[in-house]
Amino acid sequence: MICSHQDLINCARELPASKLSVAAACDREVLQGVKLAVDKQVAEPILVGDEPLIRKLMREINLSEDRVEIVHEPDPILAAKIAVKLVRQGLAQVVMKGMVDSANFMRAVLDEANGLRNGGILSHLGAFEVPGWNRLIYMTDAGINIAPNLKQKIGILENSVVGVRALGIAEPKVAVLAAVEVVNPKMQATLDAAELVRLSEEGAFPGVSVAGPYALDIAIDKEAAEHKRIFGAVAGKADILLVPNIETGNIFAKALTYFAGATMAGIVMGPSAPVILTSRNDSPESKLASVALAMVVRHGMK
Repeated sequence: MICSHQDLINCARELPASKLSVAAACDREVLQGVKLAVDKQVAEPILVGDEPLIRKLMREINLSEDRVEIVHEPDPILAAKIAVKLVRQGLAQVVMKGMVDSANFMRAVLDEANGLRNGGILSHLGAFEVPGWNRLIYMTDAGINIAPNLKQKIGILENSVVGVRALGIAEPKVAVLAAVEVVNPKMQATLDAAELVRLSEEGAFPGVSVAGPYALDIAIDKEAAEHKRIFGAVAGKADILLVPNIETGNIFAKALTYFAGATMAGIVMGPSAPVILTSRNDSPESKLASVALAMVVRHGMK
């Protein structure tokens, strides 16, 4: 069972060697994460970007030039297109965002001719390692969909299930989060949660337990759930936390990171291969964990 980011890294190291395509790789923070991935034998990088600048940064962080491939393309938008195309062609297995605007990077991912479009919705899956917690907490979607409607939440839920199953959780437990545990017609999150539960009970998500609306404490703390007399397969034992909107997910992720000292690994689910959408504020260790997460999920999805 994968309970920590170190477990992810260990699993990734045991997999066949895989290529990591980095779009617009001329970024010190991204290259520091890439260096860790190389040092830990998690990935073999292909760096797409301004070659002279990439080599300069590599020397500054002691990333050996004989351990990477470099494709020269100084234009970040074109570099993103090339990096994504390498994955589409099977020359790399995972693509990672570097020094390129997120919108342009995702535009390359979604390009019909050379991208990784797979027909479904895209969504972000975060895997949080929280100090004092004995397992990873998975949360979706804090990075792609702003205010998902019910149809979109169905796709987000399905994407997250694919991800955690690839990580070894065969029968995921999903808590649909809201502020309260009762359906309130004035709170759309509770209405959507109730509908997702109904769909689950009708067999829409085979092998998945879906419950909600749940406040966060009910989803993750068994004693809190029992105190409110809420029982079931998910109460206090959720594997996946499905948040109602991007603001909730963003604040939740940053609260865990800044107040609780958590580390997040994150990938975009929905394309034909996992996509790593990095932030400049992510630590090199977080970037390493994201690469490992992408590699393990990609292998498990085969």
